Amino acid sequence: MKEFFETYTQHQEDIEYFLQESLKNIGNLSVHKKNDFKQLYKIFPSLELVYIINKDTKIQTSNNFYRYKTDENGKNKDRSHLISKLHFKESNMAFSKPYISSATRSTCVTVTIKEGDEIFFLDFQIDVLLQKLNLIELNKPFHSLTKGFYILAGFSMMLLALATIIFSLYDFVIYIFSKHDIVLEMIFKPIIALTLSIAIFDLAKTILEQEVFFKSYSKNSRVETKLLTKFLTTIIIALSIEALIVVFKIAINDYDQMINAFYLIAGIALILISLTVFIYFSSKKYKQTTDSQTV
Repeated sequence: MKEFFETYTQHQEDIEYFLQESLKNIGNLSVHKKNDFKQLYKIFPSLELVYIINKDTKIQTSNNFYRYKTDENGKNKDRSHLISKLHFKESNMAFSKPYISSATRSTCVTVTIKEGDEIFFLDFQIDVLLQKLNLIELNKPFHSLTKGFYILAGFSMMLLALATIIFSLYDFVIYIFSKHDIVLEMIFKPIIALTLSIAIFDLAKTILEQEVFFKSYSKNSRVETKLLTKFLTTIIIALSIEALIVVFKIAINDYDQMINAFYLIAGIALILISLTVFIYFSSKKYKQTTDSQTV
């Protein structure tokens, strides 16, 4: 779905021009109120929701008109927060940025049109809109299968992270109340398990946000760099704790094996240096991209 947003951004001007001219050719939208905008839905396969707000009171005066049903829940609600975000062009038309519709839970863009004392809101589903304009080829069964896989994998990773936390704490509590002597290693082991659980949970959360729930719409190196940085940082912390345990064990039991601890610490240092170089060049590339877009 991130690809949909990226494609929309690349062709935003052309898409907005297409919608603007198409809606202009239809004429006044108020004439379609009597048949619940059914004619509009025949013209625009990507249209998924229509409702009307009073320009002065900023109150929704109509029901929510969907393609196959009408919902009264939105009527008489204050929509001033929507009006404040609108920037109308000379044609009395405004376009929103892509977002998740709270009504339909799909990615959409809203076109708003002023007519007299009314403002018409038309939500267009982005994936269908891009498909109808031949900008993407959408295979719905495969898309549903892919989304389902991400949901299964994401929540499974969260459950495994939770199970790791529970098991590590359970093992630690059992050890504490047993008759065994308390050793430093048993204190650090739960810390390593908890640290790895955080890394797994962050990875699962990002997968679900990017591929399922779309908390973040940006598909760029900035998001991917942030994810990789958080994940590797957590891994480095876990490895550092493990290296510390190895140093203690070798120092107490077999000092001749200290070279192995050195190899582990050197490996961690190499990962840290690589991560630092990666962050530096990624930040430099992002800055160059931002500057070029500004120009």
